[in-house]
Amino acid sequence: MPPPAAPSLKRVQELAAELGLLEDELIPYGRFKGKIAVAALDRLCDRPLGRYVLVTAINPTPLGEGKTVTSIGLAMGLCRLGHRAVVTLRQPSLGPVFGVKGGGAGGGRAQVVPQEEVNLHLTGDAHAVAAAHNLLAAFVDNHLSHGNSLQLDPNTISWPRVMGLNDRALRQVTLQSGRRTQFVITEASEVMAILALAADLKDLRQRLGRTLVGMTQDGRAVLAEDLRCAGAMAALLRDALNPNLVQTMEGTPALIHAGPFGNIAHGSSSIVADALALRLADYVVTEAGFGSDLGRRDRGHPAGVEAAWRRRLSQAGLAAAGGPDRSQPGSPSPRLRQPPSAHRQRSHIRRPRRRGCERVCGRSERRAGVCEGPGGRKRRRGRRGVHTLVRWRRRCRRAGRRRRACLRAAIELSASVRGCRFDRAET
Repeated sequence: MPPPAAPSLKRVQELAAELGLLEDELIPYGRFKGKIAVAALDRLCDRPLGRYVLVTAINPTPLGEGKTVTSIGLAMGLCRLGHRAVVTLRQPSLGPVFGVKGGGAGGGRAQVVPQEEVNLHLTGDAHAVAAAHNLLAAFVDNHLSHGNSLQLDPNTISWPRVMGLNDRALRQVTLQSGRRTQFVITEASEVMAILALAADLKDLRQRLGRTLVGMTQDGRAVLAEDLRCAGAMAALLRDALNPNLVQTMEGTPALIHAGPFGNIAHGSSSIVADALALRLADYVVTEAGFGSDLGRRDRGHPAGVEAAWRRRLSQAGLAAAGGPDRSQPGSPSPRLRQPPSAHRQRSHIRRPRRRGCERVCGRSERRAGVCEGPGGRKRRRGRRGVHTLVRWRRRCRRAGRRRRACLRAAIELSASVRGCRFDRAET
């Protein structure tokens, strides 16, 4: 397949004007990306909230499950149907970008652009998070070397250091003082999770101050506030608190902000980005995960869209049969071409309904074929609410009946979130 043609991008000022933002509420970073000032929420607080669609996935794989592709494709499809839609995504991590997983800005015809800038530094938020995190780590060691007036027990210090890339040699290190510590990736930092949860700069400052560093000899908790470091950390994160504004290949607005990993935090984009999007658009499509067991927490009661690559269903079938788990790309063997088991359906489709979340199940496919073995097509037709949501190779305007059916189902199922945590007065 040839690479997608370079799209004609809108300037970020034009994109902001289409969303209804004022000139002083946009902070441009070049021609095609910028930041939206958090202060815009004060002006938009009286606007009605949009409707909320959450995209998550089944059990993830090392190559990804297609949440980002599905989210971008769904938002572009909603715009094609005449609705004002915004997609909110997490910022890609440099570790997976340079690893087996690759970029986190979508793929095929469903991408956010400029993709190389989104996948790399964007506006430098991840570097600000790393600087704030390592500043507190430096404060801790500096306090120990200058008398340790708080009586901090070095054996209880739980605050590591961070860096943006995967470096196996730095996972466990010994400092000059003899204390052992470790490096983790920036997106696994507690500061990244705090940035995604903060409602404004004051809230960010308070949350940073409550960060646990370690314990004293008599069992008392030592916080970042005790080390007088929280204010400096908040100053480093002042600009990073503003969500980033980019666009999809078809000009749909995309807010990319924060990126806490789902295995150590809530695994979703920031509250501020979602709150702004809900005031600026009729429909907000967001992603969360890694899987649906993580991707639905603390998200109110939105409509749910679950993405499933055929590869993952095949891997799950092989694992259930006692074989190895395939993480490399490639066509599944005939042995793997079987529908999802009842257990996986119950886990990822039926169970969310018990928590009040209506759902649409969508398959993301690279190839046009949909039959997975004898009777596969017949079984799929009898399964209500299962649609081919994203055709990886096709543009949005070439989508078929199943895609339109899924888009309409998402519109019908999406619930108003007025009164949830996105209300400015409550956050």
